Amino acid sequence: MKIAIVGAGYVGLVTGISLSMLGHHVICIDSDKDKVSMIKRGESPFYEPHINTCLKKVINMKLFHATQKLEEGVLGSDITIIAVGTPTVNNKIDLSAIKKVSEQIGKALAKVKKYHTVVVKSTVLPGVTEEIIKPIIEKFSNKKVGKFGICMSPEFLREGNAMEDALYPDRIIIGQIDQKSGKEFAKIYKNVLVPKIFTNLETAEMIKYASNALFATLISYANEVSRISENTGKIDVIDVWKGVHLDKRLSPYNGKTRIKPGILNYILSGCGFGGSCLPKDIKALVSFADGLGVETELIKSVININRTQPHRIILLLKQALGENLKDKKIAVLGLTFKPNTDDIRASVAFPIIEELLSENAKVISHDPMAYKENVPKQLTKLSITLANTAQEAIKNADAVIIVTAWKEYVKLTPQFFKQNMKQAIIVDGRRIYDKNSFISAGVIYKGIGL
Repeated sequence: MKIAIVGAGYVGLVTGISLSMLGHHVICIDSDKDKVSMIKRGESPFYEPHINTCLKKVINMKLFHATQKLEEGVLGSDITIIAVGTPTVNNKIDLSAIKKVSEQIGKALAKVKKYHTVVVKSTVLPGVTEEIIKPIIEKFSNKKVGKFGICMSPEFLREGNAMEDALYPDRIIIGQIDQKSGKEFAKIYKNVLVPKIFTNLETAEMIKYASNALFATLISYANEVSRISENTGKIDVIDVWKGVHLDKRLSPYNGKTRIKPGILNYILSGCGFGGSCLPKDIKALVSFADGLGVETELIKSVININRTQPHRIILLLKQALGENLKDKKIAVLGLTFKPNTDDIRASVAFPIIEELLSENAKVISHDPMAYKENVPKQLTKLSITLANTAQEAIKNADAVIIVTAWKEYVKLTPQFFKQNMKQAIIVDGRRIYDKNSFISAGVIYKGIGL
């Protein structure tokens, strides 16, 4: 099939490449000239493992093309997928980009004679597709639904694993305004043998928010347990989770083999969650619930725990280094919100750094993806130094804070820190080190939940 995707950001580009690899002809549309030029060269505008290899492959197969021409893309396709950003501004979802492309798609559909299906893949709150997107497309196309179709199909891509998730999905959600819409959209996945759930538009929209809110809740729950553990002086939360994870209801066990599901990665303590999805989506969900007059005490607690969790790092630092951080050189290892991405959106590194600076500490940081343009731009707002290597960052430092669990940080040894620092003081915000080996080597080790 011929598919147009409006938006060449994270969701749009990954989705487009994966559909091309299924054999479909994809036109990826974006208004950013530089982004389109990069994609045409086979270069992703963001970092994601394996994406450039896959992109070059589908371009060479002539199954993928990038353009700025939206109308041309819609006219030359059977299905148009909306994949533009929906950021949260003042705790409310910003639909300006969605509204703009809906108008443009509507104008293009006015020239389309055959049945055409529009699919919303952007994350939008329940009701947005039917109450906002549909009327705009109908107005500017001068057509009613029936002459064209509308579906809502949320994405479930994990940054750092996005290509794998797109190529090998675990389920496909198809919210349909009518059966014809859903049937036409489902054709692009006819050879993908995974469960396909057909539902109404609002339910499909809610599934995405319910999913992200669940993961966020698990993380904040794990961090609340870590606070309790820290204040006993006798409990290590790592051992707590080792015991909890072995419950057969979490890790099914038949007496011989044990399944370790990915959800266990969310029931671990750390310095908080960030990124482009969880923080904005749960805030938008609370705002949506408020509009319905529904109190969301649990989700609000999730937000509050995550907001205050980075402060726990500073408390641990002061336990090891003393209350006065003035002129202390603190190395912060990790700026991205998780490993294997260059995404710094809502990264907990920044509230940690900001609090350090408010205490008049001297901050030097390193991240393997810090050479990417978006990271230095953010750093220019903060009075910190960006090191080229982890060794440069920790050289003569008074303490080191681990924020992101990059593999190159996991491999660092107690001797590495002892040889380069004034005194080896480690605050492990992700619990990536074995506390016993570090302590026995003479490192002052503090960790979340310890």
